[in-house]
Amino acid sequence: MAAKAAGGGRWEVVKKGRRGPRALGEANGVWKYDLTPPLYERGFERILKRQNKEQVPPPAVEPKKPGNKKQTKKAATLANQNQKQGRFRSLEEALKALDVAALQKELDKSQSVFSGNPSVWLKDLASYLNYKLQAPLSEPTLSQHTHDYPYSLVNRELRGIIRGLLAKAAGSLELFFDHCLFTMLQELDKTPGESLHGYRICIQAILQDKPKIATMNLGKFLELLRSHQSRPAKCLTIMWALGQAGFTNLTEGLKVWLGIMLPVLGIKSLSPFAIAYLDRLLLMHPNLTKGFGMIGPKDFFPLLDFAYMPNNSLTPSCVRLYPRLKVLAFGARPESLLHTYFPSFPVQSHP
Repeated sequence: MAAKAAGGGRWEVVKKGRRGPRALGEANGVWKYDLTPPLYERGFERILKRQNKEQVPPPAVEPKKPGNKKQTKKAATLANQNQKQGRFRSLEEALKALDVAALQKELDKSQSVFSGNPSVWLKDLASYLNYKLQAPLSEPTLSQHTHDYPYSLVNRELRGIIRGLLAKAAGSLELFFDHCLFTMLQELDKTPGESLHGYRICIQAILQDKPKIATMNLGKFLELLRSHQSRPAKCLTIMWALGQAGFTNLTEGLKVWLGIMLPVLGIKSLSPFAIAYLDRLLLMHPNLTKGFGMIGPKDFFPLLDFAYMPNNSLTPSCVRLYPRLKVLAFGARPESLLHTYFPSFPVQSHP
């Protein structure tokens, strides 16, 4: 029902008896997100069967015309065929084929029907884009692409529509971010699931202007990561989504790395992305002054321990990071901070 669709998602803790591996710590619970369906299924192609009569009046009943049964069946067949969205050979091709005017028309309809519920407008935007942008699936971290892919492929007109709607619904962006992330995780359970380009584009659009949305409650995302510890694809999807905050803001990126990625160092399937993300983050922000003071002894030494673990294939990458990490850790005046590191040196030297 529309009233249900218009409602926002909420977090709830579901207790679990089993404990996760030590590298991730012990989880007290598993965060689950109560997803509400968007106004339209499959990118506005079919309106939900049950709608709130107060908000959406029922369609007028037209008298049946004799002798048109064949035409009705033919029209229904064509409609069903149109509802089946095929995959494009590439995301670039899918974006070129996207009818921006049709998208705007559907968003206008959503805002008219649910004028007081911007969370529904945002969900409709994401579901429409994801349905229309069905292109070959990508691996979870998009490591073969630039940091701003796939949003970098979006043209100016479509960006204007997306950013305009985000501005109108500014108070619902945190909930919308959660919705996109959790819908992506749900799709990973399906075989075959839809490609996730539409949700990725929305996540990048949100965090490009509001990077703090990703770091407002990192604790819940760490618990979410723990709950999917046996599913590397889901963990990497979570890490990718949160990591988008860092490409426009070094401070928020370091918060994500320290709060989400540092705890997973040592997990074979996740460590390479964690190190690669930190490397890319620090290369994109050569001026490290905004990160001074964010890395302390409790972060610096565990990272060094990981870097020099025996048989660690990531040691060369960590060694390359060391000069920049040292600058972040010691700041502009190392002499004023080195005394805070000294008590840890004997412990490291004589375990």
